[in-house]
Amino acid sequence: MSAEPIEPFPISDRSNAENVDAEDSRTIVEARDLNLFYGETQTLFDINIEIPEHKVTAFIGPSGCGKSTLLRCMNRLNDLIDSVRIDGQVLVDDEDIYEPGYDIISLRRQVGMVFQKSNPFPKSIYENVVYGHRIAGVNDRAVLDEVVERSLKAAALWEEVKDRLDAFALGLSGGQQQRLCIARAIAVEPSVVLMDEPCSALDPIATGRVEETISELKHDYTIVIVTHNLQQASRISDYTAFFYLGQLIEHDPTEEMFTTPKLKQTEDYVTGRFG
Repeated sequence: MSAEPIEPFPISDRSNAENVDAEDSRTIVEARDLNLFYGETQTLFDINIEIPEHKVTAFIGPSGCGKSTLLRCMNRLNDLIDSVRIDGQVLVDDEDIYEPGYDIISLRRQVGMVFQKSNPFPKSIYENVVYGHRIAGVNDRAVLDEVVERSLKAAALWEEVKDRLDAFALGLSGGQQQRLCIARAIAVEPSVVLMDEPCSALDPIATGRVEETISELKHDYTIVIVTHNLQQASRISDYTAFFYLGQLIEHDPTEEMFTTPKLKQTEDYVTGRFG
């Protein structure tokens, strides 16, 4: 990608992400004038977006457009890449998470992550769910039992595994493993759960179960999901953000995005003319 911004539209025609009507939901995550560079190559350009609390926001766009990169900015996973440089702000609960001295461990408890490929630890189902509590020094069995039941129920997995919590997690099916990863992410009670194409490796039945889980979780958590599946975005998200070449093109309520998009490039993408 060129280091020069590619402007698909005159700036006056671009939608302003900050003007999204999030009903009465407060903003819990916000990017302000966010730019990201890999070495000398810029991959995110002046991103401004507000993520409303207790909603599902979907990031859509062609491969390589910056969706996952932006998602990883929200819990500072890009810090693990030496060549990355970030300008601008990312606020979580009105605090700039890139301020010097910000507590990254606290951030990772507040903003959980579910990856594209399910990655349960080579431990029992039980120990996967309580992992975050174990490393925080919690060993009270009654407390951990409650965490396991609560988290697995929220991830719609409890009824399937409640009689074999000591079983090896890697013995679960792919869809069950992904729901276990969701349970592990929410066990520490974050405010936000980031999901990077969580259903891309799953069959349609498992995908449906995960989508049902996401729709239930938004009552207690804010969900941000990257997906290449436009039908999935239209089914489960309340808001959709369309990205192209590292730029945020349009951000609106999902129904509007898919029925009356403001911009022709958004219309072309959601109707399958390119992508």
